[in-house]
Amino acid sequence: MADNEKRNGESRPEAGSGPAGRDDESLDPFEINFLPQFLEGRGPRKPFVNEFGVTIGDHIYESPDSPLSQWSKDTDPMVMTGDRWVHPFKDVGFHTAENRDYFENGIAPSAQGGRFMHPDKDVAYDPSPADENGDEDEDG
Repeated sequence: MADNEKRNGESRPEAGSGPAGRDDESLDPFEINFLPQFLEGRGPRKPFVNEFGVTIGDHIYESPDSPLSQWSKDTDPMVMTGDRWVHPFKDVGFHTAENRDYFENGIAPSAQGGRFMHPDKDVAYDPSPADENGDEDEDG
């Protein structure tokens, strides 16, 4: 078991043992078989360090430099958005059925499909300041 597995309490899948249709053992366990048109200009295959000093793409999901490790009620969730937190090849989100259909088979999402909604949480982001009761500031 690798050190990062011990830290995370998780085991990583072996290369080539991923979802059906995956047979390229040169791929990282979290990569998928991107169609050629999705490889051009995609970004680095190797892990990279983002502006917060967090290595992205190394499968170690806890870092003392990550805003998640320093979260407080004053942390703006917007700090955790954007490409700086997503590896262009090794993101676990590529393994969803919709992403695999699109990136491996070229099947675009249905125009009738709805936006992702969390089943029991309101995940809308409102950057306006609010007081402790959830009411907006008079100035904002």
